[in-house]
Amino acid sequence: MESAKRKRCPRSVLCCVFVLCTQLQVTLTGDCPADGRTWVPFQDKCYHFVHGEEDKIKSYTFQRAKTLCQGFELLTVQSAEENDFVIKYSPAVWKGIVNVWLGMYYDTNNDEMRWLGEDPVRFTNWEDSSSPSDLVPLDTCVALHSNTGKWENVSCLDDVENGVICETDQTEEAKRKPSALLSALVILSVVAIVGVSAVVWFLHQKHSPGSSIFTAFEYHPPFRVLETDRSCLVEAEETDSVP
Repeated sequence: MESAKRKRCPRSVLCCVFVLCTQLQVTLTGDCPADGRTWVPFQDKCYHFVHGEEDKIKSYTFQRAKTLCQGFELLTVQSAEENDFVIKYSPAVWKGIVNVWLGMYYDTNNDEMRWLGEDPVRFTNWEDSSSPSDLVPLDTCVALHSNTGKWENVSCLDDVENGVICETDQTEEAKRKPSALLSALVILSVVAIVGVSAVVWFLHQKHSPGSSIFTAFEYHPPFRVLETDRSCLVEAEETDSVP
C-alpha cells in the first residue's frame, strides 16, 4: 500500500504541472498592441472595436473611420470564421444593429474590389442585392451588417456608418514576452509543487509507525534460502530415499 502511494505521488505532480501549463498558455494569449486601447485576439490578428461615447449616435465617414484606427488597418475579413467572429463579438460592444466599415475599395486600375493593403479579395459575403457594379466604381466602399454578417456596397464619400473596427497582426515581439514569462512561471510552479510534495511526504513518514525517512531507499537483497531451511530440505530428501 505504501509503495503504491509513493508511485502515485510523482504522477499526480506531473498532472498538476500539465494542467498549470495549459492554464497559463490560455491566460497569456493575446499578443496585441499595448497602446491603452482594448484589443481582442482572434487567430493571428488583433481587433479593436471602436466603442464611441455612451448613449450617443455614432456616425463615421469612411475617412473618419480610417483616422480612428490611428496607424492600423480598417477591418479586412479573409474567411467565414473571421466574419462570424465579428458578428458574434459585436453585441459585447454595441447595442442594436451596427453597420461596420470594411477596409475595401474599388480598384479602377484593375476593375475589381481590393483591400486597402492592396491584398486581393478572396472571401466575400455579399447581400443578394449587392454587387460591386451597383455604384460608381470610384465611389464604391463596403459595410458589414452586424446582425447578418452580410456585406453591402456603400458610397465612400456620401454614406456614414455607425461601426468601426481596427485590426493588426499579432506581433512577434509580443509573442516572445509571454513565452519568457510562461517559462518563469512554470519553473516556479514546479519548484513549489515539488516542495509541497516533499513536505507532505516527510510529514507522512514522521507520523507513520515503524517507518523512517530512509524507508523508501532501503536496500532489499535478493531472496536466498536460510541455512536452517536448507538443512531441513536435505533431511527431508534423505527420509524420502530410505526404503
